[in-house]
Amino acid sequence: MAKYNIVLLPGDGIGPEVVKEAVKVLQVIGDKYTISFNFTEALVGGAAIEETGDPLPKETLELCRTHKYILFGAVGGPKWEDLPRDKRPERAILDLRKKLELYANLRPAYLFPSLAHSSPLKEEILKNGIDILVVRELTGDIYFGEPRGREALEYGYKAIDTAVYTSREIERIARKAFEIAKKRRKKVTSVDKANVLETSRLWREVVTEVSKKYPQIELNHQYVDNCSMQLIKNPRQFDVILTGNMFGDILSDEASMLIGSIGLLPSASLGERDIAIYEPIHGSAPDIAGQKKANPIAAILSAGMMLKYSFDMPEAEEQIKKAVISTLEEGYRTPDILREGDLPVDTETMGSLIAEKIKTYK
Repeated sequence: MAKYNIVLLPGDGIGPEVVKEAVKVLQVIGDKYTISFNFTEALVGGAAIEETGDPLPKETLELCRTHKYILFGAVGGPKWEDLPRDKRPERAILDLRKKLELYANLRPAYLFPSLAHSSPLKEEILKNGIDILVVRELTGDIYFGEPRGREALEYGYKAIDTAVYTSREIERIARKAFEIAKKRRKKVTSVDKANVLETSRLWREVVTEVSKKYPQIELNHQYVDNCSMQLIKNPRQFDVILTGNMFGDILSDEASMLIGSIGLLPSASLGERDIAIYEPIHGSAPDIAGQKKANPIAAILSAGMMLKYSFDMPEAEEQIKKAVISTLEEGYRTPDILREGDLPVDTETMGSLIAEKIKTYK
C-alpha cells in the first residue's frame, strides 16, 4: 500500500472549513485506490500568530520540508491588518513559496457548463466554454525585488518597490509552461509589458529562446493590458498563459470571475523538487467563517491537483472533477453560486455530495 504524508495548513477564516472537505474527498480516493494518507495539521497565518507570534513558525516550515505535500486553506483577517508587513498572516504563504523554492504557480480556470449563468460574460462568448491555465512565476518580480522600502522626504515619503528577474528564473518557468502545454491544446500565450519594462524585455527574449526547443507548441506574446481585455473579449483563444508574478496575480483573479466565483478555483505551487503546495485561491472570508457558507469546491479541486501533480494519479483527479460537475448539474449550490430554483447546501453537505459521487465511480 502506497503511503503519503500530507501537511494540512488550514489557517484562518474559512480555511479550516474547506480543508476539512478536501480531506474528506482525499480519504475516499485513498479507500478506492488502496492508498494511505497520513494528515498532520500545523499552524499558519493568524492562527499561528495567536499561538506563537509568528505567521510561519519554524516547526511548520520544517514539517513542510520533510512531508513535502501541503494542503493550504487561507490566511488573514481584520484582526491582524495593523501588524507590520513582515508579521502579517499573508507573509506566511509568501515565505513558504520562497523558502520551499516553489517558483511555478498553476491556476486553472474552467467553466463548469451548469454554472455558465454565473459568469458575467455574454452567452455567445461562453458557448465554446473556458479552459485556461495561468502559469505564474512565484519567486521573483516586484514581490521580492530589492531595494524596497520607504524613505522620508521633506514633505511626506517616497516608497520603493523593485521588479527583478534573471534569465534563469524566466527560463525555468517558461519550460514548465511549455511542458504543460504539450499535454493540453499546445498553445502558450506569454504576457509581459515589453514596450515599457526592462524585465519584460528580458522575459520576452528568454521565452522566445526557450520556445525553440518546443516546435510543436504555438507561442504568441501579448502585453498585459491587451491580455486583460482579451480575457473578456475572447477567453477561448487562451490555453496556457505564461506570465510573471505580479501580472499572474492579477490575471488569474480576473480569470476566476469569468467562471462565476473565486470559490471554484484551485491552484498548485511547484518547484524543481517534489515539494508542492495546493490551495484554493480565494481568501479567508472572515465575514462568513464558521457559518458553513463557504464553497469547498476550490479546495477539493486543489486536492485533485495534488493527486495529479504530486502522486501521478490523473485518473483520480478526473474522478474528482467529474463528481464536481455531476453535483453541480444536479443543482446543488453553496450561497456564492446560488440562484432561484437551485438546491441550497452548506459547506459540509457539498463536500459529502462530491465524496459520495466519487464512491460510485469505477
